[in-house]
Amino acid sequence: MNHMPDLTDPRATGAWTRRQVLAASGAIAVTVLAGCRPADSTATATPTSTPAALPTATSAAEAQPLEVAPELRCKLAQMVLVGFRGTALEPDNPIVADIRDRGIGGVVLFSYDVALQSPVRNVESPEQVAALNAALSDLATDPLLIAADQEGGKVARLNETHGFPPTVSAQALGEQNDPAATYTAAAQLADTLKAAGIRHNFAPVVDVNTNPDNPVIGAIGRSFSADPAIVTAQAAAFIRAHHDRGITTTLKHFPGHGSSRSDSHLGFVDVTATWQPLELDPYRDLLAQGLVDTVMTAHVYNAQLDPDTVATLSQPIITGILREQLGFDGVVFSDDMQMSAIADNYGFAEAVVGTVAAGVDVVAVGNNLAYEPDVAARIIDLLAAAVADGRLSEARIDESYRRILALKARWASQE
Repeated sequence: MNHMPDLTDPRATGAWTRRQVLAASGAIAVTVLAGCRPADSTATATPTSTPAALPTATSAAEAQPLEVAPELRCKLAQMVLVGFRGTALEPDNPIVADIRDRGIGGVVLFSYDVALQSPVRNVESPEQVAALNAALSDLATDPLLIAADQEGGKVARLNETHGFPPTVSAQALGEQNDPAATYTAAAQLADTLKAAGIRHNFAPVVDVNTNPDNPVIGAIGRSFSADPAIVTAQAAAFIRAHHDRGITTTLKHFPGHGSSRSDSHLGFVDVTATWQPLELDPYRDLLAQGLVDTVMTAHVYNAQLDPDTVATLSQPIITGILREQLGFDGVVFSDDMQMSAIADNYGFAEAVVGTVAAGVDVVAVGNNLAYEPDVAARIIDLLAAAVADGRLSEARIDESYRRILALKARWASQE
């Protein structure tokens, strides 16, 4: 049953801020540090303002990152995935140092530069993308996770505009409801990715289409169906086509974004009144089939599951539900940490450390909604400081490092 919210309640329309929603829910709100950004790791910064409730540990981490052993810093670097600018690698491109010197774990490619509102980002042609990815891989000592959002339909970074084959949306495949046809469509996606040197697809979307007017899922054809059994069947065919071609995949967005009335790219999203337990069914069923490589979080607030914070920063949701209840021990990616649901409601340090504390393995920053050349170094410094001052344990970092290595070992075994 779909329990529709009262549209006079600002929580249902997204009109309230995060702090108002948490207060109305009787939650214990964590400190809001909107707009707070850490200092460059090469210099000590003097904060322009310090909120009265700012935790001392966060202040210290942002002002002067503490040092940790080089081996630990290497593990932390593997927990970072970022986007970058450029269709070819120049020596002064910040991503070169991020991969070659810092050893970050992954990159994500985009076809459009949102911050510049420019069609020039990382993709020009099949030949160009293959050359770019080969150059990126050559920089890395360890296998580099090169990813893209190649869902099909309106979300396809390698698209017809740049000379790639046309794609089919998840909604169209779900309406056809023929797993063989979905396998064929997904095989073409996977072949395109493989030829381009992309090893990982941030797809399929397994959000259940409980709200077809959802501006970021249903309204743009990203969900297979309102029936979780159809979502599972279609996603299984999609994943198998990728696995048969050596491409790993991501289920998104956990624990469910299909019922939302607003877009987490644009602000705080509360699905408390609309989320249903059936939104977990595709995760549970695909795990039972052994088809889940990785999972991506949703930046949604769901007081049914955690009254204190959004899913990406929620230990009860990521560790409690996904890890312990559903039994998933693979890599968990955050959704893009620059999305407004995070960036407008949490300080960067709070969000980065909080998502790892919650159980996320890879902090993902598209670096596209805003462009920050030093963002990878800042994330590593923030995590290092959190380990040094005890907010994160080395054992917690080792868990993520083990999962990341296991994922990458799957590619090596197929080469």
